[in-house]
Amino acid sequence: MTAPLAATEICVFDAYGTLFDFNSAVARHRPAIGPKADALADLWRAKQIQYTWLRNGMGAYAKFWQVTGEALDHCLAAHGISDADAREKLMGAYLALDPFPEVPAMLDKLRRAGKRLAILSNGNPEMLDPMVKASGLADRFEAVLSADDARVFKPDERVYRLVGQRCGVTPDKVCFLSSNCWDAHGAAHFGFATVWVNRARATDDNLPGGTVATIDDLSHLPSLLGVS
Repeated sequence: MTAPLAATEICVFDAYGTLFDFNSAVARHRPAIGPKADALADLWRAKQIQYTWLRNGMGAYAKFWQVTGEALDHCLAAHGISDADAREKLMGAYLALDPFPEVPAMLDKLRRAGKRLAILSNGNPEMLDPMVKASGLADRFEAVLSADDARVFKPDERVYRLVGQRCGVTPDKVCFLSSNCWDAHGAAHFGFATVWVNRARATDDNLPGGTVATIDDLSHLPSLLGVS
């Protein structure tokens, strides 16, 4: 049977939650945060995403680093954590998030098969570049693309358009992967062949743009591409 994404020329990955575990920032400092660590991590991510949507709607773009800090400030206040040192540690950890366990081997397999690889993220370069470098995976990617160049956040089509502008490919040659269902639908609506990496086994959103496949983690990607 033909692999559904065999015609893919380039795989473009969202960063946070797809390649890199955003929960690892809080997990690294769990003893300092205490029993509220898991609740803080969940709320931080939710507010971080919510703030990008709200800023898009308001036409009030700010770098993702600022948005991440503003979301964290809200969460620390909501949980009654006033330790400035905790804030500094958590923001610093965001510059060196852990890749998910299956990611390095998956990227190497795709590279050996001749697939081009890139990242497209809401993160600004000042936070993306240190994280990718710290992971030891920087040489796997031909490009690390940032929404900061479009000065708007996903799922605005101007962000997805950066792939063609920088990598010289048409949307039908792009496989886009995201753990965020809204991002997967946004990319599919733009014209990418999109895979939802449903790590949380969440319910699909009722949004425009049909995804090609849903997988639990990125170890399943090579088979969709016909790579063995």
